[in-house]
Order: sequence, then structure tokens, then C-alpha cells
Amino acid sequence: MSRLWIQDPLAIFAEGATRGVVIEGHQIAELIAAGQKPLQPVDAIFDASDHVVLPGLINTHHHFYQTLTRALAPALGKELFDWLKALYPVWAGLDPELLAVATELALTELLLSGCTTTSDHHYLYPPGLEQALDIQVRVASHIGMRVTLTRGSMDLSQKDGGLPPDSVVQDAQTILADCERVVNTYHQSDPGAMVQVALAPCSPFSVSDPLMRESAALASKLQVRLHTHLGETRDENDYCLARLGMRPLDYLEECGWLGSHTWLAHGIHFTDDEIKRLGQAGTAVTHCPHSNMTLASGLCPACALENAGSPVGLGVDGSASNDASNAIEEVRAALMLQRLREGAGAFDHIDALRLATQGSAKCLGRDDIGTLESGKQADLALFKLDELRHSGYHDPLAALVLCGASGS
Repeated sequence: MSRLWIQDPLAIFAEGATRGVVIEGHQIAELIAAGQKPLQPVDAIFDASDHVVLPGLINTHHHFYQTLTRALAPALGKELFDWLKALYPVWAGLDPELLAVATELALTELLLSGCTTTSDHHYLYPPGLEQALDIQVRVASHIGMRVTLTRGSMDLSQKDGGLPPDSVVQDAQTILADCERVVNTYHQSDPGAMVQVALAPCSPFSVSDPLMRESAALASKLQVRLHTHLGETRDENDYCLARLGMRPLDYLEECGWLGSHTWLAHGIHFTDDEIKRLGQAGTAVTHCPHSNMTLASGLCPACALENAGSPVGLGVDGSASNDASNAIEEVRAALMLQRLREGAGAFDHIDALRLATQGSAKCLGRDDIGTLESGKQADLALFKLDELRHSGYHDPLAALVLCGASGS
């Protein structure tokens, strides 16, 4: 296998790698410390003196199909429940061609923002879109991006007291059968896997109790991870208390979800005791800064969750609530929001970058990506600081986050 030296970067997000990294095949072979050279000859050198080098950013929550409904007038200025009610009738018209285009668009945007691995949560299944995950696998394979595709689901429609219209939900039997099919067909468990599959009932207000429980049992049987929205809004808390007689996290635990095999999107409205329970269980949380600001959902207690023991990663979320699929912008937004919540000295650019790399890898249950270390997959993102916004910078890593970046 050929050996490539990414040499003398302007800055690098790794310890002991001042002179860069050597890539051999698809893996990192060596980290080169200051004053050192590779231990073995290299076949090529890439001069990285104008580049900030990061582990490839990892996006742990998205809805690719929503790239087709950005800044949609009827949904503007609404919070989550009303926002969903405005958009569901539009999304009900999704077909295979539209999903393929949306997936390609989302993956391309993410790549251009330094993201090399992404998750997607697709839970919308109108008639004709039964092969949604198959479509996404084909597009991701064509683009060449590492993905965790979650087989989402909804079986509670408006007639059952849920939010989505009848036309976009499926019955539990159909859902579970397809979950098993796509895991058996596409899920890769080896290091370096390009496609992994998780099971992802959408939320407590669109999924029945039996489907939540049976999804957890099936994920355990198939040895795949679980994902859902939780703790996003106060309306969700009120809905669960009124309909289920308990708070969302209690419901999650009742259904067999609370554990290190689960990662949750948003995780805003948890009590101190709930944060402690999440940490003790090792349940991960995806912080979605732009979405939470757009929908006025609140501030994720990322620091408290990490201190309690929960892995915390970053997600751009659906483009209809973020209106972008830009991973490096999400890093900057996380920095600003967590400083607003915790104070200027409690969260810095290194913390924000860590969420988008190491923390996000833990959300997806992966130990082969997320850091620049020998033996890890050679997923790298290279950024130049040559735009007007970077003029006058001192610390390159800090400038990448604080001054903003849009492409790699």
C-alpha cells in the first residue's frame, strides 16, 4: 500500500503530530512529532503548510429529505409541533427520485464542510417510498461517504392522537420486518465500515408503545444501535405526561432504551436527576445547536451531560430547521451556545471540535474514527484560513472555529 505524508500542517487537532500524519491505505500509520520524520519511507508528500488538519467531522443527526424544504414560508416562525404540522402535508409528497436528490445534496454539502461520516434519521414512508433506506445506501456508496443510516419509523398518525398524517406512517409489523431486512442486507460491523444501520422510531408523539419496545428488542437481537428524538421541547414533556403519565426519559427507560446502545437527538429538557441517570447508563446525546435556535427549543446542557458520563456529539439536524448541512458551522454554533449557557471560560474551541469528532464517534458507537491516531481510519478534513474573515488570526485552530469556515 502507498504511504502519503500529510506534512507540516499549519495546525493539527492531535497530540504529538506537529509534523503531520502518514496515511497507509485507508488508515493512519504514523503521527509525526516536532523535529521528526516518518519511520519508514513514504511514496508521496502533501504540503499541508496552508491547512488546518482535523479528524473528519462526524454528523450524528440529520434528515436528508428535508433539504428540499428550506425556508418554507408556511413553517417560518413556528415552534416544533406547529412547524411539523405545517410541513407534514408537503413531505407526504416525497417520492424515490426526490429522496435520492435530497440525499445526494445533503451528503455533498456535508463533505464540503469537512464532514466525512454522517448519520441520517429517515422516518417518513408515504406509499411508493418503502425502499427509502435502499435508495440512501446507493447514493452514499456513489458519493463515497461513511454513513450510519437509521431505519426510522412512525405508526401513530393524527387519527391515533399523533402529529403526522395517515399517509406517511406504517403499521408496526411492516416496520419491524423492514428493519430486520435492511440490517441484514446493509449493516457492516467491521472496523472501517462504510454503511451501518440503526433502528430509530421517530419520537414519543409519533410512535406507539409496542413499537418502541419491539424496536429495542429487535436492535438487541440484531446488535445494532437505537436512536430517537428526546427532550427536545417542553411540549414533548407535556404530551408524554398527558398521554403516557410519565416524562419522556421515564418512558424511554420503561421501553428498554436507556443504555449505552442508544443515542438521543437534542436532549434539552432534562432535570438534574435525569442527566445523572443518562450518564450512569452511558446514553449518548446529539447537540443540535442551529436547529434548537431556529425552533426556539432551548439550550442543550452539553457540559452537564458530559460531566455525568454521557457522550455528547453534534448534529446539523434536518435542513428544514437548520436550512444548512454545514458541519463546521455547527461547531461554531455549539461553542457560542455552550458559552452562553456555561460562561466564557467553561467551554472553548477545543471542546467544540471534540464534540464534532470524538464525541460524535461515541454517539455512533465507533472507535475507528473521530481522532487522529495510528490504526484509526484516515478520515481527515483540511481547511485553509485564506478568506477575509480569517485576516489577523493568531491561533489557527481557534480561528477556524471563531472566525468561521464554510468549506474544506
